[in-house]
Amino acid sequence: MTSPDERLAALFAADLPPPRDPGFQAEVLAAVARREFLGDVMALGTLTTVAVAMICVLWPALSPTLSVVGRELAPGLICVAVAGSVAIMARARFLSPGS
Repeated sequence: MTSPDERLAALFAADLPPPRDPGFQAEVLAAVARREFLGDVMALGTLTTVAVAMICVLWPALSPTLSVVGRELAPGLICVAVAGSVAIMARARFLSPGS
C-alpha cells in the first residue's frame, strides 16, 4: 500500500513546473544578446553609410564655406570640445560604482 503522503506527492507532481536547465537558459540568453548586438551593428553600419554618402554629396558645396567660417570658429569649437570631454570624463568618474 502507498501512504497518503506518497499519493499526494504523485498527485501534485503533475502540477510542478518543469526542472530548470541553466545551460539551456545561458545559451538562449547568449543567442538573444547576439541577435540584439548584430541588429545594433547593422543599424549603426547603415546610419554610418548614409552619413558618409551625405557628406560625399554635400562636401563640394560645404567646403568653401567651412574653410572661411572654420578659421573664425576653430578656437571656440576647440574650447567647447575640450570642455565637453572634461565634463563627460568627470561625470563618468563621479558616477562610477568604485568612487
